[in-house]
Amino acid sequence: MSRRRWKRSLLRLLFWLALIALVWLLVDWLVARWYHRGPAVQVQTTPAQIERGSYLTAAADCAACHTADGGAPFAGGVPLASPFGVIHGTNITPDAETGIGRYSADDFFHAITRGEARDGHQLYPAMPYVSYKTITREDSDAIYAYLMTRPAVKQENRKNGVGFPFNIRTGIHAWNWLFAGADARPASQGQSAPWKRGEYLAETLGHCGECHSPRGVLGQVDRDRPLAGNNALGRFAAPALTPQALAARGWDRAGLRAYLATGIGPHAVASDEMLKVVNLSSSRLRGDDLDALMIYLTGDTPPAAAVAKPAAGDDASPARQRYYALCAGCHGRDGAGVPHVAPALLGNSGLRDADPHNLIVAILDGLPEHDLPGLERMQDMPGFGDQLDDAQVAELAQWLRGRYGGQTGAVDAKQVRALRESGGKAH
Repeated sequence: MSRRRWKRSLLRLLFWLALIALVWLLVDWLVARWYHRGPAVQVQTTPAQIERGSYLTAAADCAACHTADGGAPFAGGVPLASPFGVIHGTNITPDAETGIGRYSADDFFHAITRGEARDGHQLYPAMPYVSYKTITREDSDAIYAYLMTRPAVKQENRKNGVGFPFNIRTGIHAWNWLFAGADARPASQGQSAPWKRGEYLAETLGHCGECHSPRGVLGQVDRDRPLAGNNALGRFAAPALTPQALAARGWDRAGLRAYLATGIGPHAVASDEMLKVVNLSSSRLRGDDLDALMIYLTGDTPPAAAVAKPAAGDDASPARQRYYALCAGCHGRDGAGVPHVAPALLGNSGLRDADPHNLIVAILDGLPEHDLPGLERMQDMPGFGDQLDDAQVAELAQWLRGRYGGQTGAVDAKQVRALRESGGKAH
């Protein structure tokens, strides 16, 4: 074949490929437009179903991703960090143009369990459909009834910040084929009825594993290590919630229940994303569901909570003097904390964690004021990243972990440097 004929053949091939792509895009656009022009749905429901849906919507923590700070309820706009870029929670009010007002109950169930919108486009897995796939149809219909009877808000969804090639949604089909079918392994052992209810609350509705389980290189939840912790989703790490990890940090059922119900437990105060979970979800659970959740997280036969054994600490260490100068005014010279001001450090769960990640971030960035359920508050904590260098932060973190958390491991200044350079303030 001559070079000229070869060039002509290549041009013909490119032309037909371009034409096929153009037709495919046109058909896709027409299908989307046809779906968009579908009728607005009028929901037939009952007060009992709406009340049940309100409870389940809180248990599923929908507001955390779909209600922006200062925004209308469920109107979207919440920025969700991911390794592939920022994804924004969508409008799930019953507005027919920008929300889910044209969704039927079947469409809604399909979307939350299969990750596919009404017009056929794939949802990003930031929407936890991999966890919601085991939701009961009755619960889905109740959530749908509740959302469809909320005030409709006309608000366009914000553009996502996902770069190429992850912004090509058709690629999510392959992701789903690889990962969406994997079943969640229980994080604890049990067979009792409360344990099974707790499993449903934690693994399906509450989708705890979406944050607290490790993820693979393509963002998939590692189903072989359920609730084993994750430090790759946000500024703060999501600690391990396995029975053994909780017990090692001093948690028992009573302490966990208080923490999830009020945001304050004997070993920690809820902060960052977990504060949103408490305020919008776990604090609204019924007592029996809270009890079931505790039984699942600790197992039918829970391990004994470890007692903190604080080390004597090096009183000659410069870190001790930095603690007195920077921290003791709020946390007390003995680390006992001050009610409504600052949590206790003695036996604090964050200081007993095997990974000092969250402690380092708190020292560098500080923490905002905490508005907890009811009238409880904790004041803000200033960051000391501008006052302390990497070695000094590492030294202070190591001293705190030894004195109040009983941890003997060294804190590496390289980890401080990496967290400092990763940037971002605590939210």
